[in-house]
Amino acid sequence: MQIGILLFDRVEELDFAGPYEILAAAEDRRPEEIQVRTYAFDQLGVTCNKRLQVSAHALCQDAPQLDVLLVPGGNGSRAVADNPDMVQWVKDQAAGAQWVTSVCTGARILEAAGLVDGKRITTFHDAIPELRATGRAAEVLDNVRFVQDGSLVTSAGVSAGIDMTLWLLGQLTSPAFAREVQAYVEYYPAPPYTAETTEAA
Repeated sequence: MQIGILLFDRVEELDFAGPYEILAAAEDRRPEEIQVRTYAFDQLGVTCNKRLQVSAHALCQDAPQLDVLLVPGGNGSRAVADNPDMVQWVKDQAAGAQWVTSVCTGARILEAAGLVDGKRITTFHDAIPELRATGRAAEVLDNVRFVQDGSLVTSAGVSAGIDMTLWLLGQLTSPAFAREVQAYVEYYPAPPYTAETTEAA
């Protein structure tokens, strides 16, 4: 199973790193079944939204046909959506993929590729009005972590990509295996300001 994550300048770090952590942990357990790689369009080096510098595994032109395509978001998603060559690559990969997914404003890129037309989707909360205004998606939902419509799965902002990826891993393998990976990464969200704490003196 070939899983590819698109990288680009000003991609939001957790948008891709969260899903990558889940999928790479799955690959470590089932290397004969799962392979996850990152792909950048014209050069391997990418400067992310919060200035982290990373290097993709390979260029998009060298990617095999992917079974799963994951498109993250970030401030760079506008430039990608306006780049016809990158949009065409996404469109071509999506045509042969079993699943197409986005995190955060990666939905903007999927929209540019015509992949959200008539679909129920979600995205980063600040981008919901923008995607609603285009009228291309059947519905743009808010207050949800992720939305599945057929083979398309879109998630809300940043950390929601982890939830989506764990769910997707359960579809690709089994819920039991997804829970095994969840336990390994100790993903049991308990934000500190919704917890019971003793106030400092």
